Amino acid sequence: MPQAKQRAAAAMAATDTAWNERGELEVLTFDVGGETLALEATMVREILDLLPETLVPGAPALVRHVVNFRGRIVPVADLRLAFAMEAAETTPDSRIVVIELPFDGEATLIGLRTDHVREVATLTADASEEAPVVGMRWHRDYVRRLVRWRDDLIILPDLTAIFAAVLSPRA
Repeated sequence: MPQAKQRAAAAMAATDTAWNERGELEVLTFDVGGETLALEATMVREILDLLPETLVPGAPALVRHVVNFRGRIVPVADLRLAFAMEAAETTPDSRIVVIELPFDGEATLIGLRTDHVREVATLTADASEEAPVVGMRWHRDYVRRLVRWRDDLIILPDLTAIFAAVLSPRA
């Protein structure tokens, strides 16, 4: 088996990333804090211009604000906090990507604040690898895969790991 196919097979077996039978994954790419991240296109519900946000006192820092999205109150997450990035002001390119994330058997809507939404792209498993054990500035458990795409390194975040502690009922 050629080395690229072996890497693709290992990537597909090692993660819960939904690579298709050809080892491809359709994603929405976006920028946060100078890094490019990607989410499976199937989890994206809508891309919104910035909306007025309401601060929720006592809410975890990661999801400190909510917005009204089509009559539903949706928490807005700032992934900068999960990835220990510097805070930044919003710009005219900033958007909220509304995603649906299964949690405790229930579909949960969450807005992700982004600096810039790029495009829908097709990534390949053979261009992906696990996050290295050392040398990363991000929490390794929050990164499912790193994928080389064009001249970029795309981060596939593990949103389940990122939000698990935040969305879990408080003891």
